[in-house]
This record gives sequence, structure tokens and C-alpha cells, in this order.
Amino acid sequence: MAKRFILKILTTGEGGVGKTTLLHRFVEDKFSSSTRMTIGVEFFLKDVDIDGTHVTLQLWDFGGQERFRFLLENYVLGAKGAFLMFDLTRPSTLENLQQWVNICRAHDPKLPILFLGTKTDLIDEIMIEDDYARGFIDEFNLMDYLKVSSKTGENVGISFEKLTRKILNL
Repeated sequence: MAKRFILKILTTGEGGVGKTTLLHRFVEDKFSSSTRMTIGVEFFLKDVDIDGTHVTLQLWDFGGQERFRFLLENYVLGAKGAFLMFDLTRPSTLENLQQWVNICRAHDPKLPILFLGTKTDLIDEIMIEDDYARGFIDEFNLMDYLKVSSKTGENVGISFEKLTRKILNL
């Protein structure tokens, strides 16, 4: 019988970076240009199979608004990995990275965090260079950096597979 795992994965970052949209693309293979603001936390589930290992991903969608952050440290317990997301078209979404890393690692200082630059499909509006974004990998001990587009699906599945493989040491 194949091994089965349930993994709690966090999606974090400032409001409007595309956390909920990314989860809809991954779980339902749908893109919506208008999602409502996440209040507190919402949940998604997705079953995946990686090299014969069955994994249920519990995806925790954290609201990015400042007024909800005090709630979040209570929700990270048991997390096995996280996405830290920012909007490639909005440099201000990089301002609170330390706060987000602290929230993610409140109960596990070695929690794997994959750094995602979102909205890579908005080519003419991108304001953050890859080298600049990659500089945060060492600063915050992040596992890697990828650019994603929930609109086109670019690197969405790869992001989840990469984080899941890291968690499971595959």
C-alpha cells in the first residue's frame, strides 16, 4: 500500500498579491480576475500523487490585511511548509517580508518557505528584477524563488510540487 501524507501548507503575503487566485488555479484549474478579500483564513484541499506517494495538501489561505495578522500565529501550528508571495508589479508588497517569515516560523524556525513572485503575465508592469527578488532567499533563509502566473498557470503546479518534494525529502 502506498504511503499517504496530509500536509498543512500556508499561503502568506500582503493583501492583493494573488494568494487566493493561486489556490483557485491550483485546486480547480480556474482563474478569476475578481476574488473577494480573505478575512482571516480560508481553506482548500487538493490530493496529489508524487512518485507514488499520495499526499493531501491542506492549503491555508491567510488574509494579507494588517488588521488580521494578530490571528495568524495561532494558525501556523502544524504547518509543514509555506509560500511567501509578493506582487511583481507592486514593490510595496516586499516591505513586510520579515513579519511574514516570523509568522510562518513562529512554531518551526526551519519551516521550508518557497518565495513566489506573482502576476508574471503582466510583463509590461513588472517592477521587481529577478536578482533583487533572489536577494531575499539568503536574507530570510528561503528555499527558492519562482515567478508564477495564476492567469496563465505558469509555474503554479511546479511550485506546489517543489514545496511538497522539499517537505517529503523526495
